Amino acid sequence: MRLLFITSTRIGDAVLSTGLLSHLIDRNPGARVTIACGVAAAPLFEAVPGLERIIVLTKRRFGLHWWTLWCAAFGRVWDLIVDLRGSALAYCVPHRARVVFRGNARPVHRVVQIGAAAGLSPAPAPRLWSASRHEAEAARLVPAGLPILALGPTANWRGKEWPIENFIALIVRLTGERGPLAGARIAVLGASAERVGARALLEAIEEARRLDLIGRIDLLTSYAVLKRCAFFVGNDSGLMHIAAAAGVPTLGLFGPSREAHYAPFGTLTAVVRTPESYDALIGRPGYDHRTTDTLMRGLAVDTVESAARALWARAHPEAA
Repeated sequence: MRLLFITSTRIGDAVLSTGLLSHLIDRNPGARVTIACGVAAAPLFEAVPGLERIIVLTKRRFGLHWWTLWCAAFGRVWDLIVDLRGSALAYCVPHRARVVFRGNARPVHRVVQIGAAAGLSPAPAPRLWSASRHEAEAARLVPAGLPILALGPTANWRGKEWPIENFIALIVRLTGERGPLAGARIAVLGASAERVGARALLEAIEEARRLDLIGRIDLLTSYAVLKRCAFFVGNDSGLMHIAAAAGVPTLGLFGPSREAHYAPFGTLTAVVRTPESYDALIGRPGYDHRTTDTLMRGLAVDTVESAARALWARAHPEAA
């Protein structure tokens, strides 16, 4: 089977699409897989079983990136084309079957929407694949011992970022003497460009307990690291979705994004959001996602701590 799987530019959306990809690979042993995606998401797919090629789509004027993909895909007959970007390409390339998904505003999770487009219910959960080098590097960075609280304090734009001082206060509550992760080490993850935004948090964590991984590991090593962590708290971001796919109990912090679509997906996940709705936040006078400061100040530390403790208790019923 030859599969052309066209997925997102964004890391989070790409992670959410991997449940369908996993289902297709499992149902078709020996499938030869070509992935088309954006630059940021491409590293997620390096270890996909049966991978023949990753076609990196760089957005170009007048939609010329689709022409590039058409040129790369036209020379063969695909057994299945899955287009999760709703383009016309699946209709213009030789194929035997196709699935075309266009996102919509219905309050249904994106994973469920993608599964429904392929006729799957329940929808398969996101899944990532790592190679031995990713696992070995994670074992080196995160040796066995004290539990690790992983944090994702940044996001793809400032409005979605919970204030850093709140993350600092949360660490004290969760890893202090009376916290569910008493004495835990703290792993801080993110991209290189996000280091400035996370600097105050890094400086607030004592060196002996700090694992500064911002900009120092790739996406699949981050996935392998998260599998070795005890708990994750972070803003709505690609990293949050990677944590949920890793199976670590994942608490997502939401404000100016829709948790109905983008909550972390899995059995050991939870969401806590600002008192203000998504519509109220982005409907403020003068709102501009390019220049706005954080819109997450209404989310209290007490609220996040309570949600974290509840998720921890659900993940560890024997301790409760």
